[in-house]
Amino acid sequence: MKPSLRFSLPTPAQCGVMDKKASETVGISALMDRAGWAVAQAVRARFAACRVLVLCGPGNNGGDGYVAARYLERAGWPVQVASLAPPREGSAAMEASSRYRGRRTAFTAENARRADLVIDALFGAGLDRPPATEVMQVLWAARVLVAVDLPSAVSGLTGAALAEGPDYRMSVTFVRPKPGHVLFPGKEIVGELVCADIGMPEACLAEAEARIWHNWPGLWHVPAMSPEDHKYRRGVVSLCAGQVMPGATRLAAAGARASGAGLVRISAGEGAAAYRLGAAGLVIDDAPLAELLEDERRKVWLCGPGLTKDEVDASLPLLLAAKRLVLADAGALGWAGNRPEKLHGVAVITPHIGEFTKLFGAPGDDLVSAARDAAQRVGAVVLLKGAVSVVAAPDGRVALNDHASPALATAGSGDTLGGVIAAMLAAGMPPWEAACAGAWLHGEAGLRAGNWPIVEALDAHLGDARAKAIALACENENLAVKRRA
Repeated sequence: MKPSLRFSLPTPAQCGVMDKKASETVGISALMDRAGWAVAQAVRARFAACRVLVLCGPGNNGGDGYVAARYLERAGWPVQVASLAPPREGSAAMEASSRYRGRRTAFTAENARRADLVIDALFGAGLDRPPATEVMQVLWAARVLVAVDLPSAVSGLTGAALAEGPDYRMSVTFVRPKPGHVLFPGKEIVGELVCADIGMPEACLAEAEARIWHNWPGLWHVPAMSPEDHKYRRGVVSLCAGQVMPGATRLAAAGARASGAGLVRISAGEGAAAYRLGAAGLVIDDAPLAELLEDERRKVWLCGPGLTKDEVDASLPLLLAAKRLVLADAGALGWAGNRPEKLHGVAVITPHIGEFTKLFGAPGDDLVSAARDAAQRVGAVVLLKGAVSVVAAPDGRVALNDHASPALATAGSGDTLGGVIAAMLAAGMPPWEAACAGAWLHGEAGLRAGNWPIVEALDAHLGDARAKAIALACENENLAVKRRA
């Protein structure tokens, strides 16, 4: 199913496509006027009237700035505009500049220091290189900064800091946030994010063909309970057990059970006796793995948590030969080393940054491209775990998950996540959707668990997290139906 445009995060290049299409229908001047008005309204809603300096660049972002200055001046605010460079003759920005009849001043750090509030309408999301030193000196001189679209020293594509710049109190973007608003460090630099609806036709957004999405219920749909459910319909999750670190396997199994798996079974072999001392609802198998794979109902397997390289070597090739749906994590990633091709055939891998670097090399500033390339290379969904997790599919789809808590930064949290994703796979969700849902549910449980929880505390919140995800997806679907009507 094609993801909803509601959750799309268009790149700066895709925004250019969108604007070009809009110029043929609505007209750039009309959209620019709405954008500038939205900036002025956001400023007026959050600040008392004060001395404002609007820094305007030569492009459309600068045009939005001229419009914002005009509306703030009309509301009685003391406003000045400082232009970095004049707009191009005949452009919508030039028209916006000509309609602003207020005070203008020089583009200097001294003028920025005199203002109570500085609005950065210089470059928006389109810059891909560090701004000039002159620009950064002016921005650093500001006491309070508001960005039009995106701070000038932040990449709209990657969220990377293009130069060492100040933090902003607020950023006002339009139509949809960009990846740079969601990814760190941009996410911290932008301050409060306001996304304004400026009447961009949905057809223009569709023309941009976004391939990056904000991870949220409605992008995917977790199966709800049904009166006809039984444990096999809800899905069986099987785990390969480790003899040296059984705790990781236990945590993954608990995550799968708590997030709705119908049945969770641990393939423990000769170590089955130790696992039977755990939760009563777990099924512990001591038969050889090859024998267990004769049961066709056991389609989904989690391989890696708590496993040594030898244990992975004895299990993962068998799972892949049996054409099982495999989530590989932890020990399985270490087993592959720097040869990701050894993982060909798995459905999902969930590396943290260290594991990713050993497998594929350091990702650099562009986490999206790195995860996307890795997914294509290994032929599996890659969930690159981090403060904002990146979920990439081999076909190029990417979701950014920022629905999480620093409380998840505790040992064993990744094992729980593996169990949650496995439960989603067992419920019949496709791998990319299952990984997206698992990341969101895991994050919701972390938010509900409060400050400084131990990893076992997450399990108590996974059922409510799943119920909330189902409810939110229904709300989003109802809103979409109303808009179409």
